[in-house]
Amino acid sequence: MKPEHAIALIVIPVLTVVACAAATWFQRVRDLFFFAMVTLAVFAERTDVNFFSQAWYRGTTRGIQVTLLEILAFALLIGCWLGPSRDERETEERRWFWPASLGVMLLYLLYAIVCVAASEPKIYGIFEISKMLGGILVFVAAAAYVRTKREWTLLLVALGCVVGFEGLWAMKQLFISRLDRVAGTLDHANSLSMYLCLTVPPLVAAAFAGWSRPLRWFCALAAALGALGVLLTYSRAGIPILAVVVLGTIATCASWRLTGPRLIVRGALVVCAMAVLAAAWPKIEQRYGEATFQEEYFDPTVDGRGIYLRLASMIATDHFFGVGLNNWSYHVSQTYGPRLGFKFVDYGYLGSVYGTDDAGLYADANLAAPAHNLAALTLGELGVPGLVLFAILWGRWFLMGAAFLRLPRVDPMRVLGVGIFFAIAGIFGQSLTEWVYRQTPILFTFHILLGALAGLTEVRRRRRSRRSASVGDGSGMTLPCDAIVEGGSRPAAMPALRAGILQTSWHAQRAALPKDPVGGRPFDAAKARGLKMNIRCPSATGS
Repeated sequence: MKPEHAIALIVIPVLTVVACAAATWFQRVRDLFFFAMVTLAVFAERTDVNFFSQAWYRGTTRGIQVTLLEILAFALLIGCWLGPSRDERETEERRWFWPASLGVMLLYLLYAIVCVAASEPKIYGIFEISKMLGGILVFVAAAAYVRTKREWTLLLVALGCVVGFEGLWAMKQLFISRLDRVAGTLDHANSLSMYLCLTVPPLVAAAFAGWSRPLRWFCALAAALGALGVLLTYSRAGIPILAVVVLGTIATCASWRLTGPRLIVRGALVVCAMAVLAAAWPKIEQRYGEATFQEEYFDPTVDGRGIYLRLASMIATDHFFGVGLNNWSYHVSQTYGPRLGFKFVDYGYLGSVYGTDDAGLYADANLAAPAHNLAALTLGELGVPGLVLFAILWGRWFLMGAAFLRLPRVDPMRVLGVGIFFAIAGIFGQSLTEWVYRQTPILFTFHILLGALAGLTEVRRRRRSRRSASVGDGSGMTLPCDAIVEGGSRPAAMPALRAGILQTSWHAQRAALPKDPVGGRPFDAAKARGLKMNIRCPSATGS
């Protein structure tokens, strides 16, 4: 054990206890921790400690990672469970709930653990399991925290800050560092492309349908910088994928009622986008001309992305349950690559002859990279059952996001939910050509957004349960009609009250109304007078 590991074993528990105590007592600390989780995720691999590190291994994870994000997430989760909130009812709602999709995530994790236990070598799979556990922790913490419009706004501001920074840093790398393909603060241009395809759609949604003008302009500026960052990566998959998810977000969030100012702004956006695309077109054309689709996927002599699909098929034929999590590089270098005529260096040979202390030797050796296709990588490592479970998990995430498409366009909950839905589509699309979904910055950011989506799903479920509950009068009698708060300019229920359908006072109705489903605060008297209420009553001929 190195001295830094011994120091980390002391610092991590102490820091965790102090952070938990602070998050439990102070709401502002919880806000700060969540903001730091979102903004520092891109630096996760620079704020981590790797125990049992094998940095020379060419896999998706190379040690048991403990990052600052996991410490913040654990403290945030404890603070949300134990700490007081702004009002009593909100505190009760924050205590505990089962986040949507957590059950499938745990089932997938359990299956991965079983596969690791049954595979050889086991150490690389244990590395990946540690990262999966960290992702689930971040997911649960975000779900517990993101529950009201206040937290939704903080999430968007944090995303805007980090996406804007990545866009500006990409411009610095292009114009000052003179890089052909920018990578931002990540380690590769394709990693930056996937990160921005994940984080730009929620900002676009808020820019076109946000709940405050300053927030909308801030998100618009950040989204523009993020889109420029993707363009400067010259990612052959990232550019069209971002275009699709951004257009989908605009089509589902923007208002179709055209006015003069809207026409001017949207026309200016189109002109700016076309101008930037025209300036970058020569380099984009060069990138797409490096290899044709036929050469990339169907030529068996070319080391393109098609080779990974053929390798995955070979592995699945020999190993129905896969070769073990994070074992792709090991087994392809040793067995399956040579079968297709690719001369990779065997890990066992390198270890027996040179040992494992010289990381540079392994970096220069021709070792198999992880499959540049997340489905192929999952099939090879976890087999057919693992791929099926993973597909079910992705389907669950898509369904969670798609549910918000049915809400009214002006609902802030819909704005964030639809934005995250297209974020899922963005990372899914680029995962068809990349494995970097598993990189720590991308994985943790994705799970933060999924946690926010799970929190939204729970708020939506509670809102629907309140709406379906009957409104009682002062004596506890159940009324024959359900008063459902929809928001509006005047009480639409008043004619029904005058007709004698509701035999109760306005004050009794107001006392029985639910909390504000957006802001999380109880309705005050002034706001209650401005409510629009839809009254669902039994028909005149019904019972």
